[in-house]
Amino acid sequence: MSFPILLGVTTPTKQVSIWMKLAAKIDWQQILINFGGKILEIIFFCVLFWIIDRLGKRLLHHIFVTNANTSLTASNRVSTIFTLALNIFHYTVMFFGIYAVLSVLGVPVGTLIASAGIFSVALGLGAQGFVSDIVTGFFILLEDQIDVGDYVTIDTVEGTVSAIGLRTTQVTSPDGSLNFIPNRKIMVISNKSRNDMRVLIDLVITTSTPIDQLTTAVKQANRTLIPQYPDIIGDPDIQGVTTQPDGTLVFRVQFYVKNGMQATIQRDFLAAYLTAAKQAGITLPSPTLNFHSPK
Repeated sequence: MSFPILLGVTTPTKQVSIWMKLAAKIDWQQILINFGGKILEIIFFCVLFWIIDRLGKRLLHHIFVTNANTSLTASNRVSTIFTLALNIFHYTVMFFGIYAVLSVLGVPVGTLIASAGIFSVALGLGAQGFVSDIVTGFFILLEDQIDVGDYVTIDTVEGTVSAIGLRTTQVTSPDGSLNFIPNRKIMVISNKSRNDMRVLIDLVITTSTPIDQLTTAVKQANRTLIPQYPDIIGDPDIQGVTTQPDGTLVFRVQFYVKNGMQATIQRDFLAAYLTAAKQAGITLPSPTLNFHSPK
């Protein structure tokens, strides 16, 4: 019996033999040396730039804490510049760290950055917005518009400034929410931490309310409470009967207080006035609360 001879067909044994010959020609030792060397270089640069980042942040902290003044305004200003300096330093270290790692991997970073095509793509992907953020943030600091710790209103966001960065300003709302606002989106800033604040206490009254007795009760409450609140500036202004925009009659007392104390003083004095009115036998409708900043 004869069997046909199949030409051009490679048996599995021959295929294994070919792969073994190819594997034998590869210098695995050199590959492992090169691979291990690059891994060690990457680890070295990561550790090096991590150490630089940590030491630089500690040095900046030492410099700014040493030169901080005791006044609240100066302290807030130093905190603001300190936060910005930390951001600039951190981004710079990250840039050079990534540059070093990519260079170890053989990526021509310098050529890519210098190429006009990559630069154009970067502009198209948002570099213009990034530059706008930085420029706006610079002028916010230069003009001393806000500092870390200031209570502000920016657009619809209200709260305390917790950080001013290269790209964003961070504002913590009273409910604890941390808002990141791109600097280029900041058009109007209402800074409520630079001036004394006005507090209005409105006691809702009716046409039958005995105004003289209510005035006497309010004055008595003021004489008792004001010595306990050194944050009140000057004497309270008892403006008497006035109307709210909706036409409601109110008995109004106005205070000027140091920033940050308006809520406490309004709450405590409103409670004292209601108690004094009750003790005097005066019945008042439910009160309303209004906060106003000085104009």
